[in-house]
This record gives sequence, C-alpha cells and structure tokens, in this order.
Amino acid sequence: MTETPAPRAARRVALGVRLHELPLLVGLVALWMMLWHEVSLLSVVSGIVVAILVMRVFYLPPVELAGRFNPWYALRYLGFFFWNLAHASWQVAYLSIRPGPPPPTAIIAVKLSTRNDFILTVVGLTISLIPGSLVAEVDRFESTLYLHVLNTPTQRAITKMRHDVRHIERLLILTLGSKQEIGALR
Repeated sequence: MTETPAPRAARRVALGVRLHELPLLVGLVALWMMLWHEVSLLSVVSGIVVAILVMRVFYLPPVELAGRFNPWYALRYLGFFFWNLAHASWQVAYLSIRPGPPPPTAIIAVKLSTRNDFILTVVGLTISLIPGSLVAEVDRFESTLYLHVLNTPTQRAITKMRHDVRHIERLLILTLGSKQEIGALR
C-alpha cells in the first residue's frame, strides 16, 4: 500500500522548521553555543539538531506579536526597569546588613489587563529581575501573577508593588501591544 503525497508532505513540514519558529531556533542555537563557550561549525550544527529536537519534543504554542514597536515607550520601560533595578538592589543590600528581625514578606496576586502571553511573560520576567520580588506562580487563563515580595510591612507597600507591576504592564503594552490592547488602556 502506497502513501498518498499529502500526508508525506505534511510530515515533512512537521519535521522541518517553520518560518515563525526561526527566532526560537536561532535563540536556542545561541544558547547552546553559550553553554559550550564555543562558536564553531560543530557547535552550530549540534545546536541546530538539539534545537529542532527540543522544538518537536517540547511543543510550545506560537507567540503572537502585534507587529508594532514604539521606541519612546521602550526607552521609558528600560528607564523604569534600570531605575528600579538599582534602587531595589540598594534596598535589598541594606535589608541584608541592618540589625533587627528579618523584613516581612508577602505573597500578592496582581491581575493584569492583558491576555497576551508574551506581554504577561515579559512583565513576570521584569518583576523577577528586580531584587526583592519573584514570580511564584502565573495563572495564564486569568492573567494573574502571584508574587513573593520582600519588605512589605504595610498595606501601602503592597499597593505600591501592585501599582509598579501594572505600570510595567502599561509600558509594555504601549511598547509592543496591539491597537486593541492600547485602546483598552485608555
């Protein structure tokens, strides 16, 4: 019994790399070369093989981007991030050497307005990179981040953290979001 051409072509497409997967492939190959501390033909070829294997075994849904980028809000986002990174680093350093009991911590839920997986992920990564906060869990379907936050002695500190997370989300939506997401912000 011979196989029809359509399933054979479909299988070939499934085993190959699709155009929208190219950035993921390039990123995985770059990560592979960084892990081996080597840029050579062997590391590139083996990185491609491992990347394709990872992309097929651990399927991820495609990330849909809006296709727009606003450099002004990107600079504002980076400025906000680097300012908070420096400020929080000093705060955590002080908390680690000051005398007295350890600072109070809290786990808080922050409901985001976006349903975009990419923006949700970047918000979570940004918060986790700022010292003193860490994403404990993500509820993708409810668009909620659960954060472990250091030094939350008052309700005001918790409210400020929620405000900062929503501000990061707003800056990212204005930088990368779709027209519908931007319209929902206003």
